Amino acid sequence: MTVQDQTITSNGEGLSIVRLPKQLLHVPITMAIFSLVVALLANSFWLSAATSAVALSLSVAGLAILYGQLGLVSLCQFALVGVGGWVTLRIGHAFHPPFEVSLLTGGIVASIVGLAFGVPALRLRGLYLALVTLMLAGAFQIVVSAWGFPDGGPGFFGRADGSGREMLARPALAGGEVSYFLYVCAAAAIGLLIAQWHKLARPGRAWALIRKGETVAVASGVNVLIYKAWAFALSGFLAGLAGGLLAGNVGQLDGRAFGAFDSLNLFALAIVGGVFNWYGALIAGLLLRAVPALLTDLGIDGYVTIGIFGMALFHALATAPTGIAGQISGLIAWVGNKLSRGRDR
Repeated sequence: MTVQDQTITSNGEGLSIVRLPKQLLHVPITMAIFSLVVALLANSFWLSAATSAVALSLSVAGLAILYGQLGLVSLCQFALVGVGGWVTLRIGHAFHPPFEVSLLTGGIVASIVGLAFGVPALRLRGLYLALVTLMLAGAFQIVVSAWGFPDGGPGFFGRADGSGREMLARPALAGGEVSYFLYVCAAAAIGLLIAQWHKLARPGRAWALIRKGETVAVASGVNVLIYKAWAFALSGFLAGLAGGLLAGNVGQLDGRAFGAFDSLNLFALAIVGGVFNWYGALIAGLLLRAVPALLTDLGIDGYVTIGIFGMALFHALATAPTGIAGQISGLIAWVGNKLSRGRDR
């Protein structure tokens, strides 16, 4: 192994390969603490909201790869969540395999669709890419409104009439609300680990070069098209897993929940949560589900969240581009420096 192989570069800083496992360990440890606290303290209403929030954090992690690593604005991520949920429901109702098989199939199909969405846009950036992906999200909204989500019926679309509708069975080991929440947290931890590993390993170095400039990346031997396609495929896979986990949470999905506006909302909250730290995805997922749930619990119209999220996005863009997660990371570093200086004295 050469000296160059022993060093992992991320965000311009040298990271020894010894530090890489330590950074990855932060993901399962944090998720374990979070899941145990919620499982012990939350009631049924909040447990369902937390389950959806954790599932959607996977989709935000996919957005963080595209925007945080490559600077690409994709506004069709929630549509890919719908694709993963649709396939998970269809496979589950048609063949009744173990839930994990349906879930992974949904992730793989969403990855393929994400790659198909990304291929025409591989040479686009900025506003043009945002418009293309937003139009694709709108197209999915029209298609899923016409098709609907499978609910145990016959035929390719799996639609049932009246009382023939079925609920998707949860995993055999996670049939209850608490156990399924812990199951989703474990699945999310694995997905977030995969995303974080990509950021710290070779794909992350290639994406960092592409973000600096495609000319620089090509001169460094990076195949720009392959690594962009890789990012779109991985982002789609994570979104598909999120859709499958959402389908398992409620047993069915509603096409009205996958509009183009929801993709815009998801992207905005990804920026607010923070796309440069892995736990920014978890924060964004909680904002997306916990804030509306809190307002509903207080008897306030959920549409108020549009104004709240709008102000939060403006604040993030104007004063905190690294999002809430970046501010937390900076605070932790500041406290650590203060403590270190105090010990030195």
